[in-house]
Amino acid sequence: MDDIAKQLNISKKTIYEYFTDKEDLVKHVLMLEHETRCSRLGEIEGCRYNAIEELFEVYKMINLTVKEYNPSMEYDIRKYYPDLFMKIREIRRKRMFESSYNNMTKGKKEGLYRKELNAKIIAKLHVFRTENLLDNDMFTLEEISSFKMFHELFVYHLQGILSHEGRTFFENNFDKFKSTLS
Repeated sequence: MDDIAKQLNISKKTIYEYFTDKEDLVKHVLMLEHETRCSRLGEIEGCRYNAIEELFEVYKMINLTVKEYNPSMEYDIRKYYPDLFMKIREIRRKRMFESSYNNMTKGKKEGLYRKELNAKIIAKLHVFRTENLLDNDMFTLEEISSFKMFHELFVYHLQGILSHEGRTFFENNFDKFKSTLS
């Protein structure tokens, strides 16, 4: 708290006017970060994108988030605030699952995703893969946030869920999608 007060050029007493303790401060920061991401997801889902375009925008957002990811921060939260870590992870999981499930339901209705795909299972697999991508030492952070990784993850996921119509749309538009990355 001393370091935070010093960085903000305020007293510790001022910090304690707003937060009961350090854990409360950490919780508020993490929830603000989560709410910011959820707000961005809501904006994407509120646009008039079809399911493939929407998924592409979500992948772009995730890629930007990964570029800003600080593994030591997550390690510290897991170590010093395990209950908070588990609670935040559950909240994130639930939102990721809902977003993925809704996208697949939308894609099936639009005829872009396979009618027979089990959206619940695929959404869970998608959440699992996304979470575990960062939680291993197989890839560096630079590799994970690279365009090559983005491309392969996006294509890999889509190839498993696209219908014939969806595959045609994807193949006709992927160059347009790629041009929006920077």
